[in-house]
Parts: sequence; structure tokens; C-alpha cells
Amino acid sequence: MLGKVIAVFENNVEVELTLDHDNVKKYLNYHVVFDEENFKIVGEVKEITNQKIIVNCLGEINSSNKFVPGLLKKPSLGISCRIIHKEELDLILGKNENLKKIYFGRMPIYDGYPLYVNVNDFFAHHFAIFGNTGSGKSCSIARIIQNVFADPKAVPKNAKIFIFDAYGEYHSAFNKIMNLNPALNFKTYTTNTKFEDTNILKIPLWLLGVDEICLLLGVDNHAQIPIIEKALKLVNVFARDESNVLQYKNDIIARALLDILYSGATASKIRDHFIAILTNYNTRDLNLEAKIIQPGYTRTLKQCLIIDRDGKLHEIQLLTEFLNQFIHDGLELSLPDGSFPYTLKNLKEAVDFALISEGILKSDKVYDYANVLKVRINSLFNSNNRHYFQYDRYVTKEQYIKELIKIDDTNTAQIINFNINYVDDRFAKVITKIYAKLLLDYVYNLNEKGSFPVHLILEEAHRYVQKDSDVELLGYNIFDRITKEGRKYGILLGLISQRPSELSDTALSQCSNFLIFKMVHPQDTTYVKNMVPSITNEIVERLKSLQPGTCISFGKAFPIPTIIHFDIPDPQPKSTSSDIGNLWYK
Repeated sequence: MLGKVIAVFENNVEVELTLDHDNVKKYLNYHVVFDEENFKIVGEVKEITNQKIIVNCLGEINSSNKFVPGLLKKPSLGISCRIIHKEELDLILGKNENLKKIYFGRMPIYDGYPLYVNVNDFFAHHFAIFGNTGSGKSCSIARIIQNVFADPKAVPKNAKIFIFDAYGEYHSAFNKIMNLNPALNFKTYTTNTKFEDTNILKIPLWLLGVDEICLLLGVDNHAQIPIIEKALKLVNVFARDESNVLQYKNDIIARALLDILYSGATASKIRDHFIAILTNYNTRDLNLEAKIIQPGYTRTLKQCLIIDRDGKLHEIQLLTEFLNQFIHDGLELSLPDGSFPYTLKNLKEAVDFALISEGILKSDKVYDYANVLKVRINSLFNSNNRHYFQYDRYVTKEQYIKELIKIDDTNTAQIINFNINYVDDRFAKVITKIYAKLLLDYVYNLNEKGSFPVHLILEEAHRYVQKDSDVELLGYNIFDRITKEGRKYGILLGLISQRPSELSDTALSQCSNFLIFKMVHPQDTTYVKNMVPSITNEIVERLKSLQPGTCISFGKAFPIPTIIHFDIPDPQPKSTSSDIGNLWYK
């Protein structure tokens, strides 16, 4: 017995010591038990002085010998306090339950007591891992995933863990996973287009909808979204039937020219606009050299733009009649449904014509917000990023998702690593959002809900899962949507971050499990204290002094806040610090 209760506060209990202080001080952070008549109260020693200890109450072991987190009753005054017994610790941590579990790590407080976690309690829910750089986040998630596949008698061959690898760290940790069991496989995609022997990350452009194209082109104004919609409707035509393409293009150009013709501008402005449009956008029927035939003579369209000495354009009526023959009021447009392929070049052309259709050439106001889309599609088309959308054959969304994990005709990969180290943060954010949307759409449309479980592990999650403008522009943020709806469909997020204060509040609020490594930044520790259940001021202070590879865990998989030390992964990810001592002097 450590002592007896002398005071009870809101969630803390003060115990007067009956043991010598020197014999008690080693029990800091240990769990203790108060034996009531028909139940037991479990707490944690959070402070020790010369004459007393302060205990934070965590839960109850009820009359049915089940541990229940939280309290309905407080310890009685005068009741004794003792150190928890091993069988009680086993009970609380679920060691005796006949459920599927994986080994997580060891509890250093209890001399390396092995901690096993219920698979469903951890992996059927969203989780977050926080900690400063160098605190052991990468090694620990690598060790956790390695432990998932370590039992040769229970091989999770249907697991699908997608890792978005910000620094290219995880390839070394998982590329020999098949050595554990020949049924296991690892597949990697890279954004380094110069790697010939590795799968280059490539996304079929035709599988993207309006929202994903908006993300790709960095839409930042509501008025730009209808232009994207129009462009996708046009690409639905431009990438397919040639006769229809010509008809649609002629219609769009003719309408734009007619708008200019009757805009009230001066003759010289009308002429200049005509020449500018038809120089950049023309067809075999409608161009500056198109012949306008009249009884007795034939002129080119360009010749009809000649201005007389009085500064007037005499052939307005003739131009109007010529252009009207290309107007077709019955033309219908619909969004593509992914049933045919198109290229970035097709999309670029469709954006150009959508801009004309929306009036970019006749309104400075439209030009201000619309021309940026032209700049961005041209920039993408001419950059190295275009390679990620050069898919060489047609696939459906279902085929593409299945090919992402396919090894051969009979085997699939359980771990799929996307090395996004070779693109900038903005484009990496777009890639992660596009894949998240593709995977959510796929599992959402399965006949059997939740039958294709997918885990998305985001390294440096604060770069991607942010409080950004997606909700305002698109009506939702894909990661917020996954954290709110994904669990029901079997798509789960794992957020790994050294700056939790920069994460989306909505996404973080839906996480059910937290592993928190050493953290010292006051903004982050305050944020975590406010967002994560069961964190006290004492725990926040403890976070500042944790050793590398050691965390405090909270959540559904951990009935009580638990200090865990993870084993070194074997093999390790490439996340260790640079060895300056050797590099300097070799």
C-alpha cells in the first residue's frame, strides 16, 4: 500500500504516503488502484512530494471485471491506494481478449511490458502521429507497419496501405517485405521521371472530374469554376469525333467574333480583335484567309476588315451573315464520364475555347480572373509535371485502382509507396488530394460497402491536410470528407506531422487514436492539448522530455494514456540525421 486518500478533487486524488519517499519516487507515472467495495478505480501517479502523491483518475474496473474509461464515482476518503497488479494491467490493456492484435511496442515504465493493440481499435479508425523532427515518427510508423506483417500465421494479404512519402524515406523499410512471407508485396511509384527501373507516377487525366481539375489548375475564384466545367464539356467533344469538333469550334469562334462586331468598339479595335482571335484560334472553315463569296467577286475575311478613310468598317453586314452560318443553337454539351481518353493537349485546347466562350476577349473583368487559367494550363503543359498525366492507354477508374496495387495476374501489393519527393509542395498537395478523391470515389461506389479497405498514410500531413480554401470554393475538403465519411466505406487516414497546429481542425477532430512523440513548440503543444482527449498539463510537460522512439498514446486502441517505446524498425527508413562527424573528417 502506498497510502490513503486524504482529498478528492475534480479528477485528481491526493494520497498521504505511508511509505518512505525514497521508496515511492520510482512510481511516478505508474498506475495505481483504489479498491472500493464492488469496483476498482484506476489512476496514474502524476506528482510525488515528500508526504503525498497526486493521482489522476482514469477509469473503473467494474463488478464484471471489465475496464471502463472515465469515472462515475470518485475514490472514497480514507481508502487505500496501491500499485496496479500485472493481471489488472493485462485486463486494462486487453491482453487476455481473444481478438486479432498486433505487437506495438514496450512500456518502459513496467520494465518493457509488451503492448499489443486490437487491430480494429487502431486500424479501423483514423489516427494521427505528432512529434518534432528527430523524435522517431518515421521509424515508429515503419515499425508499426512491419509488425502488421510480422506474424507468419496471420498474414493480412488483403491490406492496402498507401504511403505518401514526402522525402523518399520508406522504400528501404518495406522493399523486402516479401522476405517475411512470399504472399506479401511492396510496390513503389516515384515522381522522379529519370528513374527508368521504377514505376513513374502517372494519372489518367480522363478520370478527373471538375473538382480535381480545379485543384490541378489552382482555382482561387468561384467565377473560374464554370470555365473549368465548360472546358471539360468541350473536351468531351474535342477528344473524339472530328466532324463534331469542327462544328463546336466554329460555333464558339463565330459567337465570340459576333460579340466583338456588335460591342460598340471603334472600327480599329474590332479589326484588331478579329485578327488577334483568328490568329490564335482558327479552323479550316473560319480563319483570316476564309473566302467570303458574293455575286461577282470573292474576298477573304481579312480583306473585309479594311477600314476606309472615314475610319469605318463597311462590311459589318457581310461579316455578320458569314459568321451566322456557323452558329448552331442546338449544340449540346455534357461532362465527360471517363469512358474515353483525352490528353493534356486536348484539355489545353478546350480551356482556350472555354475562355473565348465565357467572354475573355470582350471584357477586362472576365480577363482578370479567367486568363490565369490559361497561364496555368500552359505552364502545366510546358513543365515536367506534364509527364505525370501522359498515360499511354485507356483504363477505367476501376482498372486503374486495381493496377495501382497489381504485381502480376495473381498477386497484389499490400504496401504501395508514392515517393513525392521530386515535386514541389503545391503539386504534391494536388497529387495527394487527387488520389484521395479517386480512392474515395472508388470505395464509395462498391456494391459491398467497406469491402476494399484502404489506408492513406500522409507523411508531413500539415502540407496537405490544411485549413485551405477548398471548402469555400468546392464545398468540401477531400481529407475532411474522408475523416467524416471514410470509416464507413473502409478508407482511413493516418496523419504524420511535426506541426499539428497547421492541420485541418475538422480532420484532426475525427481521429480516434494519437501517438505523440517529443514536442516542444508551445503553439503545437497548446493545440494538441486542446484537440486531443485526455491530455492534461502534466502530460504536455512530459511530452517535452520524451526520448526518441518513445511516445504517449491516447484513444480507442489505448484504454488508458500509455507510454510506448517502439523497437527499431528492421530495416529502417532513410530518416536518420546526416552523420556530420564522419562526413567532415573522412
